[in-house]
Amino acid sequence: MSEELSIPVMLVDDHFVVRSGLAASLDLEDDITVVGEVESGEDAVEMYQQKKPRVVLVDMQLPGMNGIDVTGALREVDKTAGILIFSTFARDDEVQAALDAGALGYLQKSADRQELISAIRAVAVGETYLPAGLADRLSGLQLGPTITLREREILDLISKGRANKEIGSELGIAEDTVKRHISNIFQKLNVSDRAQATAEAIRRGIVKIEE
Repeated sequence: MSEELSIPVMLVDDHFVVRSGLAASLDLEDDITVVGEVESGEDAVEMYQQKKPRVVLVDMQLPGMNGIDVTGALREVDKTAGILIFSTFARDDEVQAALDAGALGYLQKSADRQELISAIRAVAVGETYLPAGLADRLSGLQLGPTITLREREILDLISKGRANKEIGSELGIAEDTVKRHISNIFQKLNVSDRAQATAEAIRRGIVKIEE
């Protein structure tokens, strides 16, 4: 297939070996062409404007801007950007937040090659792609208002027993700001204290239990 008719794909992952492996694998397909590779969200926004890919494959766990941040930034640049999140995890709240930010698909890195190809082709034509069962799981949870990245960070610290002052110091924000965020978190999760917030955050996959 000619390059003009192929699907231009951009890869956003901070691991060189991962990017190289993906690029080599995707370029085996006649209808897919990798047009760019970057290691950060900031670089992704710049390269997107240069390359205009039809699909952007974005790692969720990026340093600095994470996959949700990158999705939001790219959608500000181009409302039609086709973004497929590629993540090690599939935490329910994280998936929902990515979709809310404008991602068309979400796929775990454990997926096989053919599923990745199928997801890219779906996103390329503006279709939503979620692995079998994930969409049903999300709708069944009735997640409600999206927990923001900052609120997720605070919830993680709450689950570790940090006090408001400690949270503020660690995140570089005022203690009053922490209190406002916690109030918003309680409202969004429909809970009344930190213990309930932690339990609900774990149930929704917002906070990961350390083994």
